[in-house]
Amino acid sequence: MRSKKDWTPEYQGSDHLARRIPVLFPQLAQIDERYVEEKVRVQPPADVTDLFLSPYYGWLVERLLEAIRPDTSQGEAPEIPRYETSRGPGSTSEVDFWTSREVREVTHCHLNYVVADTAVWEQQAAYVLDKNLTVTAWVKNSGLGFAIPYLHNGQMHDYLPDFIARLQSRSPQHLILEVKGFDPLEDVKRAAAERWVAAVNAEGSYGHWEYRVAKRVADIPRLLAEVASE
Repeated sequence: MRSKKDWTPEYQGSDHLARRIPVLFPQLAQIDERYVEEKVRVQPPADVTDLFLSPYYGWLVERLLEAIRPDTSQGEAPEIPRYETSRGPGSTSEVDFWTSREVREVTHCHLNYVVADTAVWEQQAAYVLDKNLTVTAWVKNSGLGFAIPYLHNGQMHDYLPDFIARLQSRSPQHLILEVKGFDPLEDVKRAAAERWVAAVNAEGSYGHWEYRVAKRVADIPRLLAEVASE
């Protein structure tokens, strides 16, 4: 792990950040120490100093980068998204691809078919979304190009949630829905998705968004009702 002094030149380009370095880095050091004390479990013959070795220090940096957010309660500006400048907002009208997988006809989806990527779960989830009265429109995230970036093992990856739904509510309400059993990267993906949602909601141009994970298909109606009522 690089020392606090090594990080300093990366912030020198901003006068605002440069002035705050003496305040920010002691806070970061306290966060590091608390994380190691509360979250790291050392199994002999390993030692806590092994955190300076790869891949452990990289994992620690990733956890902190995902967890540290602006403190809006103290007047700090919230994170907002950086939108692409080379094209406008995505649309389901752009979805056009061939597939050899099983498809199902749907009614309230913007597309005429939904592609089944799993044996049972996604077909059942699609059926629930298509029939639920809370849902005004929905789409399976297949060929849509909707991806949430996340950092893992020092590399950027794209997380493609399963569904996007627009719900009946007092104001524009959207739900990003993941239907998943066990996923070793669930916490990493969830943190990235919740950060994406918070940034989009802070900017405000595309209505209000929520992210939910359904461990069972039977949970979907409850999750839809919860989000629609917010």
